[in-house]
Amino acid sequence: MSSNTGENVDRDQLCGGGGDHGSNSGEIINKNESSCEQNIVDCITKGINNVAVLDNTSLCAACGKQGTNLNMCNKCKSVTYCNAACKKKHRSKHKKACEKRVAELYDEQLFKDVEPDECPICFLPLSGREKTETFMSCCGKVICIGCIYAMIESEGGKDLCAFCRTPPVISNEDVIKRVKKLMEKGNADAFNYLGGLYSQGKCGLPQDYQKASELNLKAGELGSAKGYHSLGHSYDFGRGVEVDKKKAMYYCELAAMGGVVKARFHLGCREVRDGNDHRGIKHFILAARGGHEKSLAAVKMGFRSGVVTKDEYANVLRAYHERQKEMKSEERDKAEAFYRALNRGR
Repeated sequence: MSSNTGENVDRDQLCGGGGDHGSNSGEIINKNESSCEQNIVDCITKGINNVAVLDNTSLCAACGKQGTNLNMCNKCKSVTYCNAACKKKHRSKHKKACEKRVAELYDEQLFKDVEPDECPICFLPLSGREKTETFMSCCGKVICIGCIYAMIESEGGKDLCAFCRTPPVISNEDVIKRVKKLMEKGNADAFNYLGGLYSQGKCGLPQDYQKASELNLKAGELGSAKGYHSLGHSYDFGRGVEVDKKKAMYYCELAAMGGVVKARFHLGCREVRDGNDHRGIKHFILAARGGHEKSLAAVKMGFRSGVVTKDEYANVLRAYHERQKEMKSEERDKAEAFYRALNRGR
């Protein structure tokens, strides 16, 4: 009996109750249990609400005032302010930390793996090399030579677009007309393609580096990473624009962020020349993982000189060969052999 009483006393203390334990003690205990459960639920709910309030509450970096929906620094996104006055007041103190965080955020984007573009027909990764893919002026798609060759074979030698089945045009004028129609629709690759024609003076167009640079910039703004890469090349060598190494590097970085492995290789070379071996190797590693042969050779040199560890080199080598396998197909192999033989016969 005494042991049962002890149990009841403990439970009453937990629930915050007490009283007579006579013939109705079972009913009283049940009521107290219900009250206890409700208290626990109320406490948990209150805690959750408090956490929610804290999550939505920030402190002004200038005056320390607490509030919700404060103005965030639009550069580093790491501090908040009550108003524009506090933001201006704190600018000099925050500037150094802000610039450091902005640089960190930029590098996070710069050194991030990017999935390669794919052929819209076979869905295999594109290599980014001009000899293995073609821009189609009819539909605006970039198609691998494997799918182009397979289309020619299946149609008994007919030279139709592998994507839209449109016959090719004969004159340069018609090619330009097609490309300009695509440009009117905002096709980024069309702007980049026409920029390339002006840069090389092809399809009856005069060689005009300035026009090419303007078109490459527009291509980049519309989403063509290759356009940014070409523009970076122009600033590097002063083709159509004044030589500006900072702009050249900036546009190459935008191209690398967009997945152009050749741009990464160029960035790696520039960083190494400037004495930033660590950053250069990071670019080479990413480009090699994307299937770029020269970058793999650079990583190998880094391994031999002790800059790259054995495990790093092994992982890069494995990723390089995996990407090479992904980009291969029977149709692409046949196409490369066919075009090599065709060029030898010319």
